[in-house]
Amino acid sequence: MDAAQRQLNDQIDQATQRLIDTARVISEPDLQAPSLLPGWTRAHVLAHLARGADAMRNLLVGVRSGQDRPAYISAEARQADIEYGAGTRASELMTDLADSAMALRTVARQLPDEGWQVPVRILDSAPFPAAELLTRRLVEVELHHCDLGGGYGPADWPAAFASGELAEPMRSQRQDRLGYPPPSQATKLRPARPPAPWNPNRPLPGSWLGTR
Repeated sequence: MDAAQRQLNDQIDQATQRLIDTARVISEPDLQAPSLLPGWTRAHVLAHLARGADAMRNLLVGVRSGQDRPAYISAEARQADIEYGAGTRASELMTDLADSAMALRTVARQLPDEGWQVPVRILDSAPFPAAELLTRRLVEVELHHCDLGGGYGPADWPAAFASGELAEPMRSQRQDRLGYPPPSQATKLRPARPPAPWNPNRPLPGSWLGTR
């Protein structure tokens, strides 16, 4: 893993921590409230992020083993898994979110350097180097954090993400979020329990260490 990839991994850690600090204090009713993505609740967004982490981990495990492992069995199975996760209790969904993030992190940090150039694909996408998964994951976490509609918006993005170069369609997806209304006090989620403070000097705070 080169210096740029290590930096991306650190950015993913910090973005994941911010996401989970938001998600883990959402009450059950607020989880089932609409997100800013049409047709999806906040629980759908979080379940999608968990399954996205699993999909990327599947690809990296395949790269490491030299086997062709799909990200998802099928588009239908992906959607069914998201629906199932969105229907679980808050505690189960938070554990799933944290565990899937940790599992992806572990595999990514153990992948041999030569593995990052191996082509992979997600569903019907064109093949791309495995290294691009890091950028895709960072974009996924930052944009979907905004989609929760819980007080985190584009103004909260770190400068490195807000101004970083992105390929399409990620660049347009980031631009779309700039059209969201600025978060106000009215959009703040009702905490189900007091949150522990996030320590930005700790690259992997213990609050999202998974159990898997």
